[in-house]
Amino acid sequence: MPERPDPTSPLSSSAERRTDRPEPDELGAHVSAAGGVHLAPARARAIGAGVLQLFTKQPSRWAESKLEPSVVADFRAAREAQRIGVAGAHDSYLINLSSPDRHLWRMSQRSFQAELGRCALLGLDFLVTHPGNATDGDVEAGLERNARGVAESLAAVDSPPRVLLELTAGAGTTVGATFENLRAIIEAIPAGQRGAVGVCFDTCHAFSAGYDLVNAYDDVWEDFDRVLGLDRLGLIHLNDSRHPFDSRKDRHEEIGRGTLGVEPFRRIMHDPRLADVPKVLETPKGDDAEAADIRNLTLLRSLRFER
Repeated sequence: MPERPDPTSPLSSSAERRTDRPEPDELGAHVSAAGGVHLAPARARAIGAGVLQLFTKQPSRWAESKLEPSVVADFRAAREAQRIGVAGAHDSYLINLSSPDRHLWRMSQRSFQAELGRCALLGLDFLVTHPGNATDGDVEAGLERNARGVAESLAAVDSPPRVLLELTAGAGTTVGATFENLRAIIEAIPAGQRGAVGVCFDTCHAFSAGYDLVNAYDDVWEDFDRVLGLDRLGLIHLNDSRHPFDSRKDRHEEIGRGTLGVEPFRRIMHDPRLADVPKVLETPKGDDAEAADIRNLTLLRSLRFER
């Protein structure tokens, strides 16, 4: 395993973080939008990222934020100035498009539509969404409800970003923890809209859901390609896991410090099938988010040079 960057080294100083930045590549992180989404691009470049993911609203509240035209213009200008090649959002944690409760489902659909609308205004490339929970235990019906919510929302928004269904860890009544579940949602969406829907592969979720990236790396990706097709892969969330294989638990860890270890990430960084797929960290931030992201991105980039 390569030596991890020392957070007490000069790399941790704020000044050096901003002046010694690598050229943008396919790596990035989920960054804070505190103070306004227009501040996120600079935060991404401060950690040496050319890819970013953000929230367009507070993810644990139903209240929908309204983006002022000046904020939208500032975000677009900052994205160009900071050379952010790929930018997207993650939707609210409250949204559950698989819910059997009609009231909650409609609230979720309207919220998801609003998320898509904000993404469209900002010119974002993708919106990641968790497929949700079929709390009545009827997974098949939950998948159909999810597809209906995505389709309704896409139809209501002009120039929406690509919707990326995120593979889940499979806890409780969660749907979307298998490639077959994600395919079922996509196939239930009207044919004319399917091109606007792809998949986000989360390494922590996959490992917890029973996809063994440690001992059967090639099998996992061959299965993905067989069931979904690699052309559907729009984003990879790079996260180690605090829980063991097939645990059905979702708890992220820094790269190389969890149960996946470094090797699956080394293979991802060398995999030609994944070379052009944007990859975003959602690893723990600790007390210094910038230093944590730099530490993990530096490690990932170092793996390119190791076999």
